[in-house]
Amino acid sequence: MTYELIREIFNLCSGNQMRDVFVSEVETDDVDEYVKRYLVGKNIQCEKSLNEDGGMVYDIVTDDLKQRLTFS
Repeated sequence: MTYELIREIFNLCSGNQMRDVFVSEVETDDVDEYVKRYLVGKNIQCEKSLNEDGGMVYDIVTDDLKQRLTFS
């Protein structure tokens, strides 16, 4: 299945609200398995939520890097 992936990387420095945003097309049969490639580090947190439109959002913190992956 083909998804549009929006990857947001948040800047955790105080006073800086900028973030990097990357948009790409991803082909995968298992989104959860695809997300595992972003789960690298010692301290890993990952929360998955579903949008009303069927999209999936993963909020990830690995060590001190915060990312959001949105699949639609």
